Amino acid sequence: MRIVWILGALLGVHARLSPVLATPAPDTILYGGKIITVDQNFSYAQALAISAGRILAVGANEEIRKLAGPATRQINLRGKTVIPGLADNHLHSAGGGPGVDLSRARSMDELLEAIALGVRKSKPGDVVLTNGDWHEAQLKEQRLPLRYDLDKVAPETPVVLVRGGHEYVLNSAALRKWNITPATVAPHGGSISRYDDGELNGELVDAAKGLAHLQAPPAKDLEARIREQQEQYAKLHAAGLTSVRHPGALVEQYRLLQEMKKRGLLTMRVNFLVRLAEVQDAEAVQKAVASWGVSPDEGDDWLRVGGVKLGIDGGFEGGWMTQPYAEPYGKGATYFGLQLVPQSTYNIIVKELNRLGWRVATHAVGDAAIDQVLSAYEAASKEKSIVGRRWSIEHAFIPRIEHYALINRLGILIAAQDHLYLAGPSLLKYWGKERADLVTPLRSYLDHKVQISAGTDSPVVPYPPLWAIYHFITRDTISGGVFGREQRISRQEAIRISTMGNAYLDFAEKNKGSLEPGKVADLVVLSGDIMTCPDLEIPKLKVLMTFVNGRAVFQVPAAN
Repeated sequence: MRIVWILGALLGVHARLSPVLATPAPDTILYGGKIITVDQNFSYAQALAISAGRILAVGANEEIRKLAGPATRQINLRGKTVIPGLADNHLHSAGGGPGVDLSRARSMDELLEAIALGVRKSKPGDVVLTNGDWHEAQLKEQRLPLRYDLDKVAPETPVVLVRGGHEYVLNSAALRKWNITPATVAPHGGSISRYDDGELNGELVDAAKGLAHLQAPPAKDLEARIREQQEQYAKLHAAGLTSVRHPGALVEQYRLLQEMKKRGLLTMRVNFLVRLAEVQDAEAVQKAVASWGVSPDEGDDWLRVGGVKLGIDGGFEGGWMTQPYAEPYGKGATYFGLQLVPQSTYNIIVKELNRLGWRVATHAVGDAAIDQVLSAYEAASKEKSIVGRRWSIEHAFIPRIEHYALINRLGILIAAQDHLYLAGPSLLKYWGKERADLVTPLRSYLDHKVQISAGTDSPVVPYPPLWAIYHFITRDTISGGVFGREQRISRQEAIRISTMGNAYLDFAEKNKGSLEPGKVADLVVLSGDIMTCPDLEIPKLKVLMTFVNGRAVFQVPAAN
């Protein structure tokens, strides 16, 4: 096995130079393991050397250890596996946060007991909220708790279940508080659900969430916000994540990350998509963008502005389709999901952002939504080409085969996630078997040469990237068995889209995503061999160490 020197990599040649002439001694050497480089050939090595935050050399144990100097830290991997740092292309937060935590509930009774506890702890006049990192598919009943369920444990206290980013469920007291009645008209881009007898069941979807006028949480001072963000990133490092893409956050969050970077406290590489508030015309787009005080693509290897996030349809319960939902959710073949923004308005927004030099990333779940995105992207590209600028579609659950050619012609990337892992049974109910089996068709995307990256959409879906990799290679779900077996991908492909796929999405493929000389030393040490262990062991693998820029940002006590 041969050492690949950083000098050789930079010059485009493979040089065998003496350690003294090539570079000072490395800061750290990892040896005695299986290094999965995820280079072009997906090659393996035994050891690697790190210097000044970057990979100096990769190769055989004996050759790499010869580079060590007196101050070099040498870590014996003892046969463990090393992979490039994992990335998440669509991570809002690591979950948790204020509100009743329902993430551990596995039955309706457990969920209601958690809410009852929150009610008992509340004060008169309080609204009891949950946080959003749960889904009904985690319950043995595999159904959504609705108004009358909540009334059993909260007959008088207003309760709002926050379910992902697209839905609230209210009890009767909450409906009364905001005067939401059967006569209330759902706003455009939203829906108000009912029981079979016509009574409200408490479910408010997308724009209808605005009918519940929730108070903003108390503002936190800068130091508290920094500590909270550090805690979030610490959780993610423990799961093996070294890069994340925050999809559609406020500029204030970007300023917080800038401050952390300035203080040397930022340990996560962040690609930041700015959220665009609701606008109707080009002038409003211009004013909104000007108010940010942010330039397209500004930043560096640690923190970069990656574009603008838009959304045009709902989520699990509101993805916009060309065919109606399965019954009874199809409401007599009249419900096709939710179109949140008219095509004409969306076209204006996309064209203006393109004119201003911004990259666009759009949430689109259903095939009708993908139609809308492609139509607008193509119209924008005719005015100013978007080819090569890596615009993206976020999620893209249900493409049609005719979409692929235009996606590739415009150079559009698909930011895919493992929603099906958690929500499979619900999607089966909403959309029927054929569409549920298709959700996030990675095999089809890869076979049609579509550029894809991987993520989770946390907190909508739990963030551990090893769970996502397991789902992508098996199509197994947390409670519903295997969906769409023909859309499985290989382990090599799953790891590649979770590393190099995300690097490409961030325009960073020359700097990260694989363990090659010259790239940043972002890597993860796993307890077992992700390439050979049984499928069921993949989500159970332990992250022993996580390195970012050559520094250990997570380490279990047993790892040296």
